[in-house]
Amino acid sequence: MMTLFQIILSLVVLALLVPVAVLLLQVLAAMGKKSMVAAPDGRRPEVAVLVPAHNEAQGIAATVAGIRAQLRAGDRILVVADNCDDDTAEQALAAGAPVLERHDLSARGKGYALDAGVRQLSLSPPEVLIIIDADCRVKAGSITQLACTALETQRPVQALDLMRAPRGAGLKIRIAEFAWIVKNKVRALGFHHLGLPCQLMGTGMAFPWPLIAQASLANGHLAEDMKLGVELARAQAAPVFCPEACVISYFPSSDEAARMQRTRWEHGHMGMIMHEGLPLLWQGIRERNRALFAMALDMCVPPLALLTLLSCAVFGITSLNFLIFDYAAPLVLAGVLVAGLTLAIMLSWQRFGQQVLSLKDLFSALGYACWKLPLYMKFFVNRQLEWVRARRDAE
Repeated sequence: MMTLFQIILSLVVLALLVPVAVLLLQVLAAMGKKSMVAAPDGRRPEVAVLVPAHNEAQGIAATVAGIRAQLRAGDRILVVADNCDDDTAEQALAAGAPVLERHDLSARGKGYALDAGVRQLSLSPPEVLIIIDADCRVKAGSITQLACTALETQRPVQALDLMRAPRGAGLKIRIAEFAWIVKNKVRALGFHHLGLPCQLMGTGMAFPWPLIAQASLANGHLAEDMKLGVELARAQAAPVFCPEACVISYFPSSDEAARMQRTRWEHGHMGMIMHEGLPLLWQGIRERNRALFAMALDMCVPPLALLTLLSCAVFGITSLNFLIFDYAAPLVLAGVLVAGLTLAIMLSWQRFGQQVLSLKDLFSALGYACWKLPLYMKFFVNRQLEWVRARRDAE
């Protein structure tokens, strides 16, 4: 029985070593020198930009103005005002965007808004559809970069999606910004340098029309973006990362809004790991599909705070196991686990995160991870299943 316990403990540590190894590989690959990317020289396709919006009256006008500044003759923009009880539609119209209003409280969530917008645009389909969230600002040139890359690759294209802490934000928000950089920039860039696909991130996404027209969008899934990316990858159209294009939004500064936002994102991601991770991994192996296999490995890397908590917990348990039973193998594996994770975080901070956190702040991140423990426990006892929008600071 004791030998069986030691084997099980070692297998648990080995299972955690997989996502840590993937994370470290992505970080090391992202450290490579940035290559110069020429401006798109192919034909610029006709574009439609779809903006799903739920109670975004405070910022929709600025988003519309930023998008319209990058559109060319023949391009279109459509705002879907989804179950709004403010003047989102009026503000979007005043900013110069056509608006489709949708009212159906029984079918709530971003996926339903996207489905309504795609069906509306199908009356006169564009060559490329670009999806931008209503609270995002789009870097100059990004619309053209996304459109041309989608046309050239005939695959979904994901822009760099960054979230920033508002000016004067506390430590928790700045640590969250660093974790976001690791997830959406460092990891995606690492796989991009290795010629591997990325996950879809919900905004800054471009699709050749035939792909998005056939996609299953009408759902209230908390991770509808990741789910869509997996479905398209299974259809031999894995997403391409395009770091030259960029969309930026801001974390809410209030603790309650931030908690709601993180719960939606992280419960959605954890649900995808449980329901899609192993089947996708097995499908990639069975079909010898490199893109599917890579996406499955990437998906199975938990949120950084959760991975840190699990690694520290395993190290503590294996240390206690060594002290009581004098079995060193699980502790050695756990030591490799913690060292690999620490190296990945430190390299990410050194190259990509120093402008967000000081080194002292970085060492406070373990406390931040512990602060999120109730969020992870809630996944198992009272998981969030319904899409709920976090309140903006101005509301």
